[in-house]
Amino acid sequence: MFISEAFAQAAPAAPAGGESTLITMLPLVLMFVVLYFVMIRPQMKRQKEHKAMIEAIAKGDEVVTVGGVLGKVSRMGDSYLHVEVATGVELQVQRTSVVQVLPKGTFK
Repeated sequence: MFISEAFAQAAPAAPAGGESTLITMLPLVLMFVVLYFVMIRPQMKRQKEHKAMIEAIAKGDEVVTVGGVLGKVSRMGDSYLHVEVATGVELQVQRTSVVQVLPKGTFK
């Protein structure tokens, strides 16, 4: 009544070569390449720099933690640091929670 009849038509035969498969996969491959250079590679570089910074922390360094706490490293362990935030006040934090090492004399 309101719907017209539709007849299926035979689709043209695909070329015998693998060329069409390569062309259809090319945008997907290009997206992964762009994703690698835009997101994955810079993130790996930041992780490597952070790991080097964490390993280079020494007693007396002034640091900022993830929570924004500033302090001076007073004692060090394998995975924990004791950060002096005020005279006589020490916090025990994980090494990985250190975000930045400040220049000497920043924290008083």
